[in-house]
Amino acid sequence: MMRIVRLADLAIAGVLAASIVLPLSGIASAQTAPAQPAPAQAAPAAPAPAAPKLETFGRWSTLVDEVDTGEDIRKTCAASTAFIGARGESGTLTLIITNGDALPPAAYPSVTIAADNTALPTGKSVAATFGDDKGHVAAKLHSDATVGGRLSWTVDNQAKTSLALLRVMRRASVLDVSFGDVPVGSIAMDGFTKAYRSLGASCGFATTDVAP
Repeated sequence: MMRIVRLADLAIAGVLAASIVLPLSGIASAQTAPAQPAPAQAAPAAPAPAAPKLETFGRWSTLVDEVDTGEDIRKTCAASTAFIGARGESGTLTLIITNGDALPPAAYPSVTIAADNTALPTGKSVAATFGDDKGHVAAKLHSDATVGGRLSWTVDNQAKTSLALLRVMRRASVLDVSFGDVPVGSIAMDGFTKAYRSLGASCGFATTDVAP
């Protein structure tokens, strides 16, 4: 199963991407640095990291961050949209995946909701439903530490459940989300299909099982 990386919103995506980039850069430097450098030689300057690539598709924004590990190019690909919750609070719905982890169909992008709503249930196994008037998908979430000042919850990334949830997100014009019997909000999906295809193109996985 892929490693789960959490994003509260794209405003802090660069910070979270940096938290991935810096350790990998340190490993790459340690692997490539000479064991006994000549005293008179200055270490070559490390290449400046490429700026994250940002795009907008309808109400969704995507981010692609790249880092050269010294062995390959590691990409972190994220897509996020903002919403106003059931109590008028702000929130975000975010997908994230890296090309160094398991990719679809073995594992799908992690799905994280962050919201300024302390009334929402927390814990290691929060029951949630996602859907519209054509049907719903049930999933389990675990709540995480606050990110960007917001509580956050990540869907347990089981491939079958994640695929069903992503298909509902592609189908719905508005995604209704509830944790237990507590409504989280209704999230506009305009632009999701193109955003998801963009993640696949950037991180190297097929998207036809979600967005033909």
